[in-house]
Amino acid sequence: MSAIDLYARATPGFEQRVAATLGRLADAAASHAGRIVQATSLGVEDMVITDLIARHRLPIAIATLETGRLHAETLALADATERRYGLVIERFRPEATATLHFVREHGELAMRQSVELRKTCCALRKLEPLSRLLQGRTAWVTGLRREQSDARAEVPFDDTDDAGRAKLNPLADWSQADVWHYVERHGVPYNVLHDRFYPSIGCEPCTRAVALGEDFRAGRWWWEQASAKECGLHVAGEAVSLLPAASSTLEPQTP
Repeated sequence: MSAIDLYARATPGFEQRVAATLGRLADAAASHAGRIVQATSLGVEDMVITDLIARHRLPIAIATLETGRLHAETLALADATERRYGLVIERFRPEATATLHFVREHGELAMRQSVELRKTCCALRKLEPLSRLLQGRTAWVTGLRREQSDARAEVPFDDTDDAGRAKLNPLADWSQADVWHYVERHGVPYNVLHDRFYPSIGCEPCTRAVALGEDFRAGRWWWEQASAKECGLHVAGEAVSLLPAASSTLEPQTP
């Protein structure tokens, strides 16, 4: 049974939510012309946003973090998305020397030794590349939804990050049913891991399938307590500044 079979269904107000989301994206694209980006994890919510951007030809760049530890299925989806929509996804990778040093010192599965080491790994592989992804941008778009976890229960449509950039969460009020109904209706490509009970997909060593009825994010860093289950991308005050400064010559890497 696919994720569409399990979750997709029409709910009251769906069309209005789609229209409102499109309006927010269009307004943001106009307000931040040439300086707005969708930071996609290639999860199903982000695929909905990418479809809206491509379908309506919105001038919003699309970029992702290739952490070096992603599932093969996630990497394949990035390539398939470019082919499907005829667009280029900017790809930002971690600084090779820093990650190599970290692995040599702490091992391939350092993230399971302590929360501190896991957050250091996330900082190297996600936060530092994100700082480069956002350079020169005044706004970014995410797929955060209030329904995803208690920590995200009050996610606003419009927010501001630590650097003063506009941070837009246009799917904040969408339900899981809404997301999958949109995917079904428009034939949106999605990660096949969602069909294998991976509702939230991150790096391969830090993600597992969940059982029916488990929390949406139960498969992320499952060896930690629930209160720790964020990588820092969407947590105010996570200190990218604690990492070595990224070289200004580093550019996104595309195949």
